[in-house]
Amino acid sequence: MVKFQNEHGYILLSKEIFTNLTGDAATHCFGVKGMAVRSVSDGLVHLLKREYMGKGVHVTYNPDNSISIELHIAVERGVNIPVICESIKDEVRYKVTKATGVELKRIDVFVESMALKRSE
Repeated sequence: MVKFQNEHGYILLSKEIFTNLTGDAATHCFGVKGMAVRSVSDGLVHLLKREYMGKGVHVTYNPDNSISIELHIAVERGVNIPVICESIKDEVRYKVTKATGVELKRIDVFVESMALKRSE
């Protein structure tokens, strides 16, 4: 937990706050199909439903009260992956810092799969 103190007492922020903010920010970026997780049992990558997207985010607390975030995503086919990853990092850093005031030391984005676009 990240702990803050003000004149009224202590504020503790749990990992769920960061995973929800991060998942929401990432999935609203262009070209992101959703959050992904690799199954331990079969090794396959699964696209997560909206209510489970926090499983595609791993938060690490650093000793200096900053956090590091690791995201696992699925992208649409044909998109520029380096550009999408930078966009996600910028969006996550902005939304998490604005909502919590916590410094993000590091953001790592792992593209686990590429989803095919459906033909219309």
